[in-house]
Amino acid sequence: MGRVLAGAMAALFLAAGGLFWWQGRASNEAVPQPLVGAPPPPAIETLPEGDPDAMGEAPPMPGEASPQSREQKRFDRYDRNRDGVITRVEMMGSRVKAFKALDRNNDNLLSFEEWAVATSDRFAKADANGDGKLTPAEFATTAPKPRAAPKCKC
Repeated sequence: MGRVLAGAMAALFLAAGGLFWWQGRASNEAVPQPLVGAPPPPAIETLPEGDPDAMGEAPPMPGEASPQSREQKRFDRYDRNRDGVITRVEMMGSRVKAFKALDRNNDNLLSFEEWAVATSDRFAKADANGDGKLTPAEFATTAPKPRAAPKCKC
């Protein structure tokens, strides 16, 4: 019993000594001084007045996304392992929203099997060559139809 008590006391003294040494060393270290002075104040810039079109400079127009880049982004969302093709598992894994959309009356009576059949049929319809994989061109046929823009009620 005496050995255990002596060992525990020695361990506490060693831990306390280490903490005092660590704290003492931290307070003796010099604080680094910045090598560069304060940054100069920003220059006051005057803004041009008037219409930029009248001055001969047209403002830059934002770039537009091409349909191909949008389609490529959509393809990449489905292609989880980035191998350039979409397998049936990848297609069905990301169709949770579509499952909820199939239940029109929100009674949750649409079974998973019904949803899987609808998704499998959609996959089979898109898979033109029947190899069980969708290439980017085949996947483009699954794009949702664009919605008509609502007419302005001005």
